[in-house]
Amino acid sequence: MKRWQIEFFEEQDGGRPVQAWLDGLPEAVRGKVLARIDLLAQHGPTLDHPYTSQIEGKLREVRVRLGKTRYRVLYFFDEARVGILLHGFTKNTAAVDETDKKIGRARMARHAAKGRTP
Repeated sequence: MKRWQIEFFEEQDGGRPVQAWLDGLPEAVRGKVLARIDLLAQHGPTLDHPYTSQIEGKLREVRVRLGKTRYRVLYFFDEARVGILLHGFTKNTAAVDETDKKIGRARMARHAAKGRTP
């Protein structure tokens, strides 16, 4: 079975915000989120609800729930069909906060800009 390439968004300084967020999670939670990311690598853009859902446009979220806490990773598939993990966060409400969406959109735009030649 073909696996889709999944990468962490990387800041100009080399920082990987989703990886840093994952590293700060309790081991059991991190394992569940990583298992869901692995499922994304297995199914690519066809992975759908309840494992992922669309936020807006190309911006989607990987969904994990443990108890009442929801863990999310915003991602998108770029023009090379590589899944880019943009932003990880914990939420306790039904909707994704606009602040989190803005972070995801900004990182998506920065990633897209990296691929362009001046």
